[in-house]
Formats: sequence, C-alpha cells, structure tokens
Amino acid sequence: MNENLDLFEKVINKTIPKVDYVDIRAGNGNNTSIIMKDGEVQEINTGNSLGIRIRVLNNGAWGFAYTNDLSKLDEIAQTSIKISNSLKGDESLSKADIIQDKVSTDVKIPFSDVSIEEKKEIMSEASKAASLKEVTSTTVSYSDSQSHEVILSSEGTNIEMNMNRVAMFLNAAASDGTMMQIGHNSIGGVKGFEAINDEDIEAFGRNIGEKAVRLLKAESAPSGRFPIIADPNLTGVFVHEALGHAVEGDLILQNDSILKDKLGSDIVNIYDDASLKDGFGYYPYDVEGVKTKPNHLVKDGELISLLNSRETASKLNMESSGNARSIIADKPIVRMSNTYLKPGDMSFEELIEDIPDGIYLKGSRGGQVDTGKGIFQFNAAEGFKIENGELTTPLRDVSLSGNILETLKNVDAIGNDFELSVGFCGKDGQTAPVGDGGPHTRILNALVGGSS
Repeated sequence: MNENLDLFEKVINKTIPKVDYVDIRAGNGNNTSIIMKDGEVQEINTGNSLGIRIRVLNNGAWGFAYTNDLSKLDEIAQTSIKISNSLKGDESLSKADIIQDKVSTDVKIPFSDVSIEEKKEIMSEASKAASLKEVTSTTVSYSDSQSHEVILSSEGTNIEMNMNRVAMFLNAAASDGTMMQIGHNSIGGVKGFEAINDEDIEAFGRNIGEKAVRLLKAESAPSGRFPIIADPNLTGVFVHEALGHAVEGDLILQNDSILKDKLGSDIVNIYDDASLKDGFGYYPYDVEGVKTKPNHLVKDGELISLLNSRETASKLNMESSGNARSIIADKPIVRMSNTYLKPGDMSFEELIEDIPDGIYLKGSRGGQVDTGKGIFQFNAAEGFKIENGELTTPLRDVSLSGNILETLKNVDAIGNDFELSVGFCGKDGQTAPVGDGGPHTRILNALVGGSS
C-alpha cells in the first residue's frame, strides 16, 4: 500500500472541491483458514486480498463505493460523489484529531514462517487430546490473517497499520448412546503464531474433551432463583450481550436500548477498550482514524458513556469513542471491541464460602437479548451446585435469564481474577473480532432454569 499513498492523496485532492468530506480506506492481506474434523482436514483456504473504498459526505448525505482494482480509483470516486448527490440526508461527523501515524502489532513468529503442515500438526494435537473414550467427534477451526491498511482523509489524517490476528476453535462432542454433549473453547490473539504456539495444546484439547464427558454425567439444573457465581466467560458474555449492545450509539438513536441513568450496584465498573493489546478485539485506530482508548461505560453502577462512531457521536452531541468498525467493503458501524467487567478484590473461595444453596455457571452456549425491552436469556456451557460453600454436583442444560437492570443491581461481589475470551460478534450482517470477559462475579436472586 505504501507505493500507492501518492495515488490516494491525488484522488482525495481532486475530490475535495466537490464534497464536504472524503476519506479512503485501503488494504491488502494474506489469509489462511483450515477446518479439521475428527483428525482429518476438510478444507484449506489461503489467499491474498486487496480492497479500496472511498467514502464522501456532501450536503448531509453519504456516498460509498468499493473496488479491488487500483485502476478504478477515479471511477469509484465519481460513483461515491454521484451517490451522495442523489440522496438527501442530515448526516455529519463529530470533530476528531488529525492523526499521522504508523503502527504494527507485535509479532514474534510471522504466519509466513509457519507451514500449513505445522498448523495442521497443532490442530491434530488438539483434536487427539480431546478424543477421550466417550468423545465421538471433534472439529477444529484455525484462521490467521496479516494485513496492511491505510486510512487517509481530507482533514489530513494519514494512518498506516500492520495487523496480525490468529485464532483456533475446538468443539468436542461426547455421547453415551442416549444423549450428546459438547465441549468448546478457543485460543488466539492479535499477534503472530506465538499466540497458538505458546499455549499448552494438549491441556487445551483435553480440558474440552473432559468437559463434554463430564456433561454426560451431569444432572439437569434446577429451576428457580438462586445466588449464582458466573465465571469470567459468562460474565463477559453478559457484559457484551446485555449491556454492550445497549450502549451502542446507533441502537440508542433507534430507541432500541432500555438503559437509563442508574444501572447497577455501586461496585459495577464496565469498560470497552480497543487499545487493550491482550484482547482479541484490539485495534489502535478505528476505521475512521480515531485513536482508541479505554472507554469507561459504567462507573460505580452509573452509565457515564456510550460507544460511538463520528457519525453517531455527532447526532448525540458527543465525541467518537473510536468504535467505528467494518471490513473495507462494508459500511462502518458502531461495534464493541474488548468489553469487560473490572475485577474486584475477592478470591473465588471467598465468593462461594457463604453461599448455602447456589449455582456456579461456566461458559456460554449462546442466548438471546432484547436491548429494547431490557431482557436476556443465556445458556451456560455447564454448571455446578454450590452447597454450604463447596462445589458439588455437576449440572447441564442450565440457563440464566432476567432483566438487565435488575441483574446488574444484584451484583454483590466481584472476584480478583480476570480473563478475556477469543470470539467474533455479528451485527447487521457484519462480523468483527471481539474480546469479552472479566472476573468471577456473584449475583444474588438470579433466575436459573433447567430442563430434564
């Protein structure tokens, strides 16, 4: 992309007299994905990608055009101008710093230095480790990407970013002939192959297989209201799904968020932080060139900020929080990055020691959230009874549901540990890498459901 910067600047300079604002986002990358089922490779995809999009704002209307052919830059510039001129709108951008910067993710082992065979070997090791006696099937998915991207604007922003991201996901299905249960986990990071290579792959796979087998022998969860402990994974899912989406500026503008002033107990502090390098949702600048930083969303139980792009921030009379995200071919929308509950000061033993009858919930198997009505329902991957301060009977098919605001108010103790998960979030047909998590969290009077 470096050799094309002069070309991009010429297009911007030619476009400036015709519009109120113009920016160009361009990038190329190398990608690899591998799928392995029951130890056998099902699919390998590798390739290079190139994309350029031009976005113009004129008289309150956006024009947006995309190509993967550098020779068509002038053509897509004209197309974006025509689109904006054909529309009527009231769009505008909040003020933002003019940035000129070059950034790269830290990489110890470049993906190009690791052969497909070596990647397959690590996947095979994870698959074998998960293949315990009752495990009937395993699926391993691997993906890595290396990209070089530039963002230039008529305001003077000029940013170059070299980004690397890798992830591996493993599912293990176990059966006893009458039912099937699944264990799942993922590893990865915004770095080189060391994010996978430095992990204990045998332990990673074995723990997933053991979880699937343990669920076969687990009891169905009871239904009712209990004090619960949510593990870092489920804490993160709750924070991401129940609160994170509800503070996205575009949903606020659509009146699709229940959130009001006072949210939860005064020990609740929630952040979204794209600048957190250890998080899978890390990025130094968003797609509008806004520098990322920790965004303190909920402070001592009170909502103090929202997630915004420059577009939504302008309508809400705020500043962009650096949360405009998309792949180059898609329209930027407001997305979370690394969303988490800030740790407290209690050990896990202290969290459970005074619970006579409760439930420990671990992991997530998905769920549903209605941000407009403020209600949610999540399915935990597994659970355990808490009896007189001790973990006892394993549980399966356990769900957590309720009202977002009530549940946040019932958070009465927060652990001193911290974990972020590796995952992807979907919104408006777009997918973005994210991290979510936090510590172990104790919630009183939580509504738990099970099925027999």
